[in-house]
Amino acid sequence: MPRPALTVLLASPRGFCAGVDRAIQIVETALQRYGAPIYVRHAIVHNHHVVAALEAKGAIFVDELDEVPADGRVVFSAHGVPKSVPAAARDRHLHYVDATCPLVSKVHREAERHHRDGRQIVLIGHAGHPEVIGTMGQLPGGAISLIENAGQAETIAPPSPNGADPGGLAYVTQTTLSVDDTAAIVAILQRRFPAIHGPKQADICYATTNRQAAVKAIAPRCQAVIVVGSPNSSNSNRLVEVARLAGCPDAVLVEGADAVDWQRFAGLRTIGITAGASAPEILVEGLIDACRNHFDVTVEPVSVATEDIAFKLPRELVT
Repeated sequence: MPRPALTVLLASPRGFCAGVDRAIQIVETALQRYGAPIYVRHAIVHNHHVVAALEAKGAIFVDELDEVPADGRVVFSAHGVPKSVPAAARDRHLHYVDATCPLVSKVHREAERHHRDGRQIVLIGHAGHPEVIGTMGQLPGGAISLIENAGQAETIAPPSPNGADPGGLAYVTQTTLSVDDTAAIVAILQRRFPAIHGPKQADICYATTNRQAAVKAIAPRCQAVIVVGSPNSSNSNRLVEVARLAGCPDAVLVEGADAVDWQRFAGLRTIGITAGASAPEILVEGLIDACRNHFDVTVEPVSVATEDIAFKLPRELVT
């Protein structure tokens, strides 16, 4: 019996971004240069397959620095860390490499600049996310107020270091948010605080923006969209939300082909596939191969941008 036909709209860009690629290279290069073990504080990126692959090469992932032995070598994750973390590493004489994505570091520097200029800062982001914890940890307690949604933007009353001066307020954002949701929150803040200071360039990173744009391009044509990524990946979860809002209510997040409920896609003729910025391309390839086990597949690439950005490794790993 012939297999039913299925068109796969393959979104591009998808998968690894420059910050994720750099973070993984940092761990791999440290392992090559110094040998195992290399300790990594928190998941280097939010993808279980990436973490498992690095563990197989000799990386040991820990929650806190007190799990790293004296004189051990440790890498900080791509999401960024509070300033207290490298300070603690120095106190313990640990050898550390900071794999914070340069675009996250840009947000840290913006927050510091606003603080130096006497402004109270509003951070748009998700409470508890490592990137948010790292950004808030760049400044003393109380310097940054966190908001997560439009409702909170309507009601927030941040303290002003300049008394009633409306120019004493600034905002920064997490880099992996929904572009549209963040724009709506910023619009509310600008309406309520017309003199609020924002970033010179958007804090949401190019990779998040491009991947969401690609999903918007395919979603209206799809009966279902599959996003490859881990459940703790912010940018992957945002892709599911974007697909649903862009016209495909049946959008799901899976970690790989093994997690797909194929009965769910029986009778469909067109699906979309993309991947979060921390998901390796091999998982997408595996998913397409699995589709071919159930369908007569035609893959149609849909590209909205070309990415050629690369970030240099830290100097200590290349000199």
